[in-house]
Amino acid sequence: MKVKFSALIVAALFSTAFLGACSTAPEHDAASAAQAQGAVKLEARNWDTFNRARIDQLLKTHGKESPGYNPQQRPYAVFDWDNTMVFLDVQEATLIYQLENLRFAMTPEQLDKALRIDVPRTNFNKDFNNKAGKPLNINLVAADVVTSYRWIYRNYAGMKGKRSLEEIKRSPHYAAFTTKVRYLYEAIGDTFDVSVAYPWVLYLLGGLSEPQVRAMAKDAVIWQQSQPIEKVTWTSPTNLPGKSGVVSVGWKNGLRLIPEMQDAFQAFREAGIDIWVCTASLQEVISEVSSNPAFGYGNPADRTIGMRLERDAKGRLKSEYKHDYPQTQRKGKTEVINSLLVSKYGYGPIFVAGDSEGDMNMMQDFADTRLVLIINRLKGLDIAKLSKIAVDTYGKPDAKYLLQGRNDNTGQFVPSQAHYKLGSTEAVILPPAKK
Repeated sequence: MKVKFSALIVAALFSTAFLGACSTAPEHDAASAAQAQGAVKLEARNWDTFNRARIDQLLKTHGKESPGYNPQQRPYAVFDWDNTMVFLDVQEATLIYQLENLRFAMTPEQLDKALRIDVPRTNFNKDFNNKAGKPLNINLVAADVVTSYRWIYRNYAGMKGKRSLEEIKRSPHYAAFTTKVRYLYEAIGDTFDVSVAYPWVLYLLGGLSEPQVRAMAKDAVIWQQSQPIEKVTWTSPTNLPGKSGVVSVGWKNGLRLIPEMQDAFQAFREAGIDIWVCTASLQEVISEVSSNPAFGYGNPADRTIGMRLERDAKGRLKSEYKHDYPQTQRKGKTEVINSLLVSKYGYGPIFVAGDSEGDMNMMQDFADTRLVLIINRLKGLDIAKLSKIAVDTYGKPDAKYLLQGRNDNTGQFVPSQAHYKLGSTEAVILPPAKK
């Protein structure tokens, strides 16, 4: 495998030296002995050795076995969820499952309104031109989505009609609807600010009850684990071009749970450190996945902080963002941690984990934070600056930022700082510098 950054070699050499200095017996036996003595440590699995050692040290220094531990002032850790605790994005997977299975509870008129909330009427980026090269915008695409949804709504037995899902899927309206909704999610996200894109996908859940949303999130994750890890492309039917013409959209499929992060939750709990999840996905979606015993994370359902929607008189979700509540992305994560957690504990998180720009603020904004874990997705812009610090301080006893490698071909961690892109065997540690 090619290596694009020499720090990978340094990391590998350090890992070997570290193991030689710290272990003269098989690692499993050493871990067992440590557990017997009351120490809490992570399982080796595919952790980068230095990263694991630094987290183990944090658990030892600040956990319940440390002399200064006060059970009345428990330290706490905050974890992002999508692409941090799992491989890929639960909210995006839930959208695909929702589309595949037509789990919608809106009338065509309600959907038409939800699709357009806060979306500028200007054209999408040129990368989202249709197959004929024509620029598109929300008005053109939403009109087609609603036309096809209206046909589905009148004909599908799960709505107002009598036809089975299998029969509906044979209609070009099904492919047009599902493809163009997924296209809109991508086009809006890549063209406009995240403050528009992040809540937009949540508005499609309007009319559903919390139990329905939780059940759908659970079903989506179970289904995704049976799917291959691959790039999927949908193309709308040529025999139903509508106003926006033929479009295509692609995404990564095959969400996976991450054993190392399941272990981390268990280790932090055993060390007496409280765990909180702060996510830019819908709070109920991630609460279900993080707390459901089927998925192995064991986080209490009330320990997730995420995006929220207003409810109607019957408790059903509305296509309306929660009033006077920040979006839990970027600065909004810091804001909710301050308002909900710092106000509760009196201090900031001791540990923060994330993967992207959306986590940058909570990684840097709290003086009490001793350690930050970055899942390496080769993200650019600001998060790359923290990744560079992690590379530069690798192996140092006071390193605060840790960069954990991942292989997108397997959905698994790798025992280094490197990232492997889907379809590639090349190990890369940092994204190319912008010219």
